[in-house]
Amino acid sequence: MNIKGFRRMLFGEKMPDRNDPKYKERYERDVDAGRRFAKATRIDRTAAKVQGFANVHRTLFLVIVFGFAICGLTWNIYRLTVVYRHHPARRTATEMQDSVLRERHKMLSKPHVRRFDTRETGTERPE
Repeated sequence: MNIKGFRRMLFGEKMPDRNDPKYKERYERDVDAGRRFAKATRIDRTAAKVQGFANVHRTLFLVIVFGFAICGLTWNIYRLTVVYRHHPARRTATEMQDSVLRERHKMLSKPHVRRFDTRETGTERPE
């Protein structure tokens, strides 16, 4: 819908009717383009098969459709509750700096293990 369509809705102007001779050619051209697109992408055949299945198995079709809808709604509610209950650990900048300094201090305070060099002392390197 374009700006003119919005203006018609907001200000109550008359929407064009498909039988209006002023818009009839445009309507037919749009419908023809939609039919060609549906035929090219084979959406029309898929829709016909789904409609045929729905006509033959009404109850099963309704169970499948409403099952998808209920599962989608349930999944969304579940995800909303998980996100709502998630409370990440809040740390101040000072706490983060303290933890970084503690880690550096631990690394520097560890005793340095010296490896034996076989060239200088003639002893074997422990593995």
